[in-house]
Amino acid sequence: MTAAANPVTSPSTGEDSGVRLARSRRNSELWLLLLAMVLTAAYQAMIEANVLDTVTSDFWVPAAALTAVFVGVHVVIRFLAPFADPALLPAVALLNGLGVGFLRRLDLDDAAPADRADLATFAGIGGRQLLWTLISVLLAAGLLVLMRDHRSVSRYAYTLGLAGIVLVMIPAVLPARFSEINGAKLWIRVGSFSIQPGEFAKLALLAFFAYYLVRKREVLSLASHRFLGVDFPRGRDLGPVLVVWAVSLMVLIFQKDLGTSLLYFGMFVVTLYIATERVSWLIIGLLLFSVGAYVAYFLGSTVGGPFANFYVRAEIWLDPFADPTDKGYQLVQGLLALGTGGLFGAGPGGGEPGILPEVQNDFIFAGIGEEIGLFGLSALLVVYLLIVQRGLRAALAVRDSFGKLLAGGLSFTLGLQVFVIVGGISGLIPLTGQTTPFLSAGGSSLMANWLLVAVLLRISDAARRPVVTGRGTTSRPGGGPPEQLHGAQTEVIRP
Repeated sequence: MTAAANPVTSPSTGEDSGVRLARSRRNSELWLLLLAMVLTAAYQAMIEANVLDTVTSDFWVPAAALTAVFVGVHVVIRFLAPFADPALLPAVALLNGLGVGFLRRLDLDDAAPADRADLATFAGIGGRQLLWTLISVLLAAGLLVLMRDHRSVSRYAYTLGLAGIVLVMIPAVLPARFSEINGAKLWIRVGSFSIQPGEFAKLALLAFFAYYLVRKREVLSLASHRFLGVDFPRGRDLGPVLVVWAVSLMVLIFQKDLGTSLLYFGMFVVTLYIATERVSWLIIGLLLFSVGAYVAYFLGSTVGGPFANFYVRAEIWLDPFADPTDKGYQLVQGLLALGTGGLFGAGPGGGEPGILPEVQNDFIFAGIGEEIGLFGLSALLVVYLLIVQRGLRAALAVRDSFGKLLAGGLSFTLGLQVFVIVGGISGLIPLTGQTTPFLSAGGSSLMANWLLVAVLLRISDAARRPVVTGRGTTSRPGGGPPEQLHGAQTEVIRP
């Protein structure tokens, strides 16, 4: 029996209950989105009040442009993913809007005092970020149009895996003048144009990992022996982990970046843990990466060569104040900025973020922290945590194994990237070349992370879509498997 045969309707409106549920979620999303844009406009107004000693009549223009873009993708979601999580888009929009506002704040500092009040909307770094936001949101909307079912991605898993490996390795084999910035070979540079292919590689590799582990999960779940209450896998099943470990070490050595290496290896090990539910894989992964990093550090101190860059970064991390005016300058200034911000910060526009090297990229979190303080940074981290939590919730709720692994891997990867950045600028781990998602300047990171959000929206739509039965529609908490209602035949409506 199909859903049309016997729908459940409201006595007063005649609406199907699933339609009312979808409309309610999208209305909640719209109101949260508008609230996020009001906060973005208020942030921009406070920046102008501190930097210009006045608020111009055009302070609202960047926020209005962002609102138009985000409302547009909201309309796309309303029609193409009506049951998607209503908190994802507003949370991402808030981060993206604050990032654009802070980058425009840097432009105000760089402009001549007489020209600051007349700074054009699309001028400078902030203007470019606003333009990249438009392109990124259009790409995300296009992905929602093309990918009506997340499971269709599994058809191209091996192609995506190969593409991911190629994208990772291209910067490593290019000459330094075409790929290296600040010691890390993560880019492809041609004239004034540059792109960071690793941002897109992580999406392609995650799709391949999810597909591969769905097919191999039973084999990888087998245990050979038990030690200290933990079941460890058979030695013959360590092959995939060792291969990814070797690739991550190659990234660490030849691309000279700990963050990217940790990101790739971490997302594979965690996806493996989600697939098998065995803690032993996490233990093995942590031990392998720790051993690899230590060996690279040791070889950097004795042999040098491709290991030298990681050794230098590790030495700066161990004691940044040993050379605070040269090698440790960036980390020291970041720590001082965070310390200057204190609990409540100097206020938007009240700090001096221009002193920080690469404040628009690697150290944007420290630059913002100086102005919004510990409480403000904690709020930003809570927003990131909300996005990760909502992604993991979609992973738990979706009914197919591929969707569970893909959503879980994407969510963890986003969280790990934030950890790597915040850990680097706070001195918890060595500095990395990673960008802060949705905040840092750069089109590659912004486009890749908006595509990541689009995939999470598609999976959450499938997870939250009600089950249609012969006697009506029911929405199970958490989007669990279909159930029989009073013996009625069931049918799951897929996107």
